[in-house]
Amino acid sequence: MSIPALTQKLLAAKKIKGLSFADLEQILDRDEVWIAALFYRQATASLEEAQKLADVLGLDSEDVAELISYPTKGLGPVVPTDPLIYRFYEIMQVYGFPIKEVIQEKFGDGIMSAIDFTLDIERVEDPKGDRVKVTMNGKFLPYKKW
Repeated sequence: MSIPALTQKLLAAKKIKGLSFADLEQILDRDEVWIAALFYRQATASLEEAQKLADVLGLDSEDVAELISYPTKGLGPVVPTDPLIYRFYEIMQVYGFPIKEVIQEKFGDGIMSAIDFTLDIERVEDPKGDRVKVTMNGKFLPYKKW
């Protein structure tokens, strides 16, 4: 996956300012994961959000215009090669159908929304090695019969 020029600019500006996504969460009043998605052009900012980010990171009007535009989402058609991203791909390869079965057993025939959706990432301390806790929370959407 090639990283868009704006993403590179946003990440560099965040680093120069010494800010974390958690810091930006406080400024924008949006979740840190959503802000990271915005950086990677997987989300769209409102004009107010884009201008706040521009003020904090020293962005120009062209950057603001791009942040409020509708991006093309997704990783693309290839298997991701970044090891961390690939592990999520691998998780879905191994557990995708079991997750689908359990969701449908509990809710019926439908899907979990990726639009009405939140995602939280936590660090869980463990004496055997810290763990990553990822919580996905999406609205259930039943398939309609007609």
